[in-house]
Amino acid sequence: MTDTVPAREIDGRTRIVPLLAHPSDHLRTPAAFNRRCAALGVNAVCIPWQVEPRHLAETVGALRHGDSIAGLIVTVPHKGAVAELCDELTGYAQYLRVVNVVRRDADGRLVGAMFDGVGYVAGLRQRGIEPEGRRVLLIGAGGAATAIAGALAEAGVAEMAIANRSAMKAERVVDVLRRAHPSLVLRVAPPDPAGYDLVVNATSLGMHPADALPVDPARIDEGAVVAEVVMQPAVTPLLVAAQARGLAIHEGEHMLTAQLGLLAGFLFEGAAGKAMAA
Repeated sequence: MTDTVPAREIDGRTRIVPLLAHPSDHLRTPAAFNRRCAALGVNAVCIPWQVEPRHLAETVGALRHGDSIAGLIVTVPHKGAVAELCDELTGYAQYLRVVNVVRRDADGRLVGAMFDGVGYVAGLRQRGIEPEGRRVLLIGAGGAATAIAGALAEAGVAEMAIANRSAMKAERVVDVLRRAHPSLVLRVAPPDPAGYDLVVNATSLGMHPADALPVDPARIDEGAVVAEVVMQPAVTPLLVAAQARGLAIHEGEHMLTAQLGLLAGFLFEGAAGKAMAA
């Protein structure tokens, strides 16, 4: 994405959307969100807020009382914790218990939603990758991984295995999905990509140069798609290795671009929300 639209000038009526993260130096959402606001003439700005987990509850509590706050965008590692601080959860967030956006109503009530999963599936489909009928290995069991797992199940994948460093966390995700999708073949598995035709890294591995690869690229089947959630760098070491083998890849940025309208439409009511969601 390029910075082709100048930033909107901030004034006394600007709606503020803090993006809660820890750390925040890798974030690309504020720039993309703000370009969309500027292009559509919506008087709002998203700003990164680096918040340590130990200060999260008091930070969210204080934001309830800011009348200029439209809501929050939430990313690693806060998606599960912020869900527990909301007054109401809607859509996928109700059963997944993770959020990536929170709307602040006029009375200070916080309503949480999760669009990572639907954004991820939409991003795949926009790039010509249909999840329906695929055998999926999902690496990770955090907030984004949980949402992606739910949306892939909804999209009609044939089977899904979840691999995570903590097998207990992976089991919790599988248990949640089994209740919602009892006919889907689900299991906890090791991070071995052999036998799958869609391999999704839904962890932060690949964000830093010293990170280990989430799977062994040599074990990925011919014809499989290798997909990321990491957005910075755009092409992670896993994707580089997959490309070297001639495999199709899917970058993490597509999850963001596919859900920008959903995030904004949820945050803003009236004409601003409709304009941003269009």
